[in-house]
Amino acid sequence: MTAPFLPYGRQAIDDDDIAAVAAVLRSDALTTGPEVDRFEQALAQVTSAAHAVSCNSGTGALHLAVAGLGIGEGDKVIVPSLTFLASANCARYVGAEVIFADVDPNTGLMGATHLEAALDRAPRGSVKAVIPVHLNGQCCDLSPIAELADRHHIAIVEDACHALGGLMPDGTKVGSCTTSIAACFSFHPVKTVATGEGGAVTTNDSKLDAAMRTLRSHGMVRQPSTPASPEFAFGPDGQANPWYYEMPELGLNYRLSDIHAALGRSQLRKLDTFVARRAALVARYDALLAKLSNRIRPVGRVGGRPAWHLYVVQIDFAALDKDRGNIMRALSERGIGTQVHYLPVHLQPYYQRRYGRLNLPGAEAYYARCLSLPLFPTMNDSDVDRVVNALTEVIGS
Repeated sequence: MTAPFLPYGRQAIDDDDIAAVAAVLRSDALTTGPEVDRFEQALAQVTSAAHAVSCNSGTGALHLAVAGLGIGEGDKVIVPSLTFLASANCARYVGAEVIFADVDPNTGLMGATHLEAALDRAPRGSVKAVIPVHLNGQCCDLSPIAELADRHHIAIVEDACHALGGLMPDGTKVGSCTTSIAACFSFHPVKTVATGEGGAVTTNDSKLDAAMRTLRSHGMVRQPSTPASPEFAFGPDGQANPWYYEMPELGLNYRLSDIHAALGRSQLRKLDTFVARRAALVARYDALLAKLSNRIRPVGRVGGRPAWHLYVVQIDFAALDKDRGNIMRALSERGIGTQVHYLPVHLQPYYQRRYGRLNLPGAEAYYARCLSLPLFPTMNDSDVDRVVNALTEVIGS
């Protein structure tokens, strides 16, 4: 019997998740209904944040956060290059320019020294925000980043799409926003919690919360306290017209449906279980790969408690005289899916045309050696053994 294919990531859907979605499908509200509020309340509770604003994707979450802060033309946003495209693209969506920061070559994380070097390349006073990216489930040390950001009056927006359920190096919950204005999450199927497609922003700032809620629904404001068009807002008797709305600023259609929210709320109830199982699988990988440490090693470890999203190893392909693409194809033939996270964003054609060819050696060194192996909570211990055995076979003992 052929062993099943192991992708690098996959959702874990149980009968209770299916029942939650089915209940919405039998209800009167498939979108803009009560499940969205319930999901947001549950997420705020899980992260210990005052507010949670759901939306259609992690990309939408990042876009809403920077737009809600009023960032726009003429502003600069610092983003580590070792990340997914959306972390940088969200700045361009609002007309701001990106200043790419380097990262640690072993962890892929941006630190305060990387932020400082990026600030040195920006005109004084032009940087309005920095987006530290929590990578693979491990978190940036935000305390020194926050000290530097405070001195330069820079807002911190965490890209926490990989890290829901984890603890920061200082012991606080990811998404609690104790050292940031906002934290952004993704609920794509390969993430720890899945809604199908979906995202959210947590914040403790009530003004930002209100701005994002307006922006995610076309910029519409219903029954504003001081309407721009009183002749449309009020009837002849002076009473507010119940149908009236206005759009003071251009907005977006980034709402999350009740179908997605119901799945997300069901998944949130199992967050601790998912995080614990991923941690156990990571520990098994670490133990089995120790015998190959002269050629393969896990990414560097930092403080806090990771909520592992990816299991990434670093391989010196050049020293082994092995091509990464060929290794990935050989593993795929053995039923093992792998991926590369990520090609540094500053190397993408769009950004090279805009900013030229930057030299960010940490990001490029991390990229040159990284390979993501299968990691998802429904894997068995024997699946990890199978992956390591296949990798050993392909690379050569």
